[in-house]
Amino acid sequence: MLQLITFSALNGVLYGMLLFMMASGLTLIFSMMGVLNFAHASFYMLGAYFGFEISRRIGFWPGLVLAPLLVGAVGALVERYGLRRVHRLGHVSELLFTFGLAFVIEEMVQMVWGKLPVDYRGPPSLDFVAFRLFDTTYPAYRMFMLSVAVAMFVVLLALLTRTRVGLIIQAALTHPDMVAMLGHNVPRIFMLVFGAGAALAGLAGVIAGPALVTQPAMATLLGPILFVVIVVGGLGSLTGAFVASLLIGLLQTFAVAMNFSLAEVFGPTAPPFLDDLWRVTIAQLAPVMPYILLVLVLIVRPTGLMGTRES
Repeated sequence: MLQLITFSALNGVLYGMLLFMMASGLTLIFSMMGVLNFAHASFYMLGAYFGFEISRRIGFWPGLVLAPLLVGAVGALVERYGLRRVHRLGHVSELLFTFGLAFVIEEMVQMVWGKLPVDYRGPPSLDFVAFRLFDTTYPAYRMFMLSVAVAMFVVLLALLTRTRVGLIIQAALTHPDMVAMLGHNVPRIFMLVFGAGAALAGLAGVIAGPALVTQPAMATLLGPILFVVIVVGGLGSLTGAFVASLLIGLLQTFAVAMNFSLAEVFGPTAPPFLDDLWRVTIAQLAPVMPYILLVLVLIVRPTGLMGTRES
């Protein structure tokens, strides 16, 4: 039991931090521009594929640096020549634009790399056992993923709250006209923030690609739960996204490990309308756990755990 709890906690924290690496960029974009980017998970996928292509040519470590920069450049171009043109038409147009962009990126990935998964591997220098616990090993690459995610949170939080750049970004959200009068190019700030958010998603893809399956469907698999994270944490709250990511990661991981049904806990007798559900195991309910949490949070606190804006 102790072994199960320990490794479920480790895997839950790791999965949660992976979600945060993706949610941080989306949170940054929303807090700055008020745009819920449906194509954000597609930038995560692009990061994985760019990292794969660069790593097989010049190595994993150059890919870790170059792939997020390339994804960030793509994101900046999308904002400059696409999203900025539909921004004046309202939020519905922005959502439709990013929704369509997600399909375009997925089709382009399939055209270039095919529909089958690619053989994206981590660096040989991290191919060893980090530690052994209860006769079970834990890979060093997973600890590397965790370290990068924690470092990302610390750097982002410090950048937004402790630096002049962060103050300009936050001021441009609430008082764009005043920021423009002070000599700052607000449209350029928006473009750079959108590009930075896309780069963060790309970094998550480079890191997660070798650990997970790098395939065209990877954006579709993680896209919906990404929005659950930012709504549960609070729209626009970086700290909220961090807390919600860990909460959802631990919730799903522990649920997967619980292979027993409600009947085994509360007895075989169930209300007539819950007869089928009574025999479903907790592990089978794991995929819907985050959405149940989302509904509960929206009922109790519509702004999310640490948000200030109505979702």
